Amino acid sequence: MIYFLKRLRLRVIWSWAGARLAWKEEHSFRTWVWANLVSATLALWLPLETGERALILALGVLVLAAELVNTAIERAVDYISEDHHPLAGQAKDAGSAAVALTAIAAGVAWLVVLWGLV
Repeated sequence: MIYFLKRLRLRVIWSWAGARLAWKEEHSFRTWVWANLVSATLALWLPLETGERALILALGVLVLAAELVNTAIERAVDYISEDHHPLAGQAKDAGSAAVALTAIAAGVAWLVVLWGLV
């Protein structure tokens, strides 16, 4: 049990370090954090059902997770080589597309939820 708690503590420390670094060095991550704060505020303020709120909040967190994965891909590709290679560009583009798709999913959820309020 002590080993489990020690590993859990280290995972929290490493995860927090990654989030702090992304906040410090990634403009896109900061932008999505602010967008999520606005989205979460609206989701909590508007007269939404519990499931709708949960969906909006969860998709917002998913966008942040996708942005962190995209950052990891970009960092790993840049670490391996700074030379321009088509596969490196494709890897970075795929990471960016993942962020875009999760953001679209969040936007669609908002549209459906707001449509239900009308």
